[in-house]
Formats: sequence, structure tokens, C-alpha cells
Amino acid sequence: MKRLIFAASILTAMMAFAVMSQTRPQTGGPRPTPTPLPKPAATPIANSAAVPNSRIALIDTSVFGDEKNGIYRYVDAAKSVEAEFKTRSDEVQNLQNRLNGLANEIQTLSKAPVVDQKTIQAKQQQGQTLQAEWKTKKDRLDEDASKRAEQVIAPISSQIGAAMDQFARQRGVTMTLDSSKILPAILTAVPAVDLTQAFINEFNSKNPRTGPAPR
Repeated sequence: MKRLIFAASILTAMMAFAVMSQTRPQTGGPRPTPTPLPKPAATPIANSAAVPNSRIALIDTSVFGDEKNGIYRYVDAAKSVEAEFKTRSDEVQNLQNRLNGLANEIQTLSKAPVVDQKTIQAKQQQGQTLQAEWKTKKDRLDEDASKRAEQVIAPISSQIGAAMDQFARQRGVTMTLDSSKILPAILTAVPAVDLTQAFINEFNSKNPRTGPAPR
């Protein structure tokens, strides 16, 4: 399954109005005294809605991808994407290994009693060419693998989210927190609030593997 700050400033202005009355000279009998209007009845303030009893549960979503204890369909989907791009991943890794080898060679040459600058420069140029090739292929691989993972894993993630909502409602849980995201903020928690494995077991029982586990 799956981390914006808005600032608002309120400007308050207060204005005072003074009402002045003028008195006219009386030319006849006394003026009638106006009858004061009755004050409107005070509107009763509605009672605030009662806050429901809270029951918080923790679920560690990082366990979902565990091969042995995770959600099987999630693990299988991730492995299928990994297998699909294995050839390209191996190629990028080989380029990385070659870059590391060149860096070690340059470091060794630089420490020699007699430094061969021409050889070092040649290897540095070779490293720059290799670095550019590695970056281009890695960026393309990351982009393609990310798009493919979105196609394959996103539907399963949505299914997991819906199942988690139902799982919480059935147990009267009013709030579920992802402990993998807020672990440093949790000071104390009894083991009973961690429903990670209980949820995984229930999901796997209702959604078994559709085929053999990928190797």
C-alpha cells in the first residue's frame, strides 16, 4: 500500500459606530413613549456530537512484501515484475560493477610510486563514458519498471486496502495506523494492537495464490 502545509492568515478589523440623536423643541403635548419590542428568545445551542469510543490498531505494511510471512499475491506480483526486467537489471548491475572496478584501478594507480598520469586519464575518460551509459540505461529501466509495477501491483494494492477497511470494521477498529511509517513516534503499544499478521493470514486465506510461487 500508497508523505503539504497550508498557512492561512486572518485579518480582523473592529469598527465602532456611534449613534447620535437630535432633540427637537416640543410644540405640543408630550410625545408618546415608544413601547420596547420584546427580545427574541435565545436559541438553544445544539449539543456537540458525542465522540465515539476509539479503538486504534497497528498494521505494518512493510511486511506485506515478505516472501515467507507477507501477502502472497502482493509478493508474486512484485516478483513477476522483477523477473520481467531481470535481463536489463543484470545489464545495469554489470555496468555498475565495471565502474567500481575502474574506480579501484584509478585509486591503485594514484598510489603507485611513479604515477602514470596518461593511463589514469585514459581510465577516467573510460569511466565517464561508462558512467553515461550506466545512467541512461538505469533511468530507462527505473521508468519502465515503475510503469509496469503500477499496472501489475496497483490493482492488488487496491484490493488490500478494501480488505483492510472491512477487517477493521469487523473488529470495531476506528483507526488503523501504518506502524512502518510512524514507528519512531510510537512510545508504547501492547502487542494486542498489532494486527499485521492477523490481517495477512485472513487475506491470504480468502485470496490464495492463483499459481505456483515464482522462484
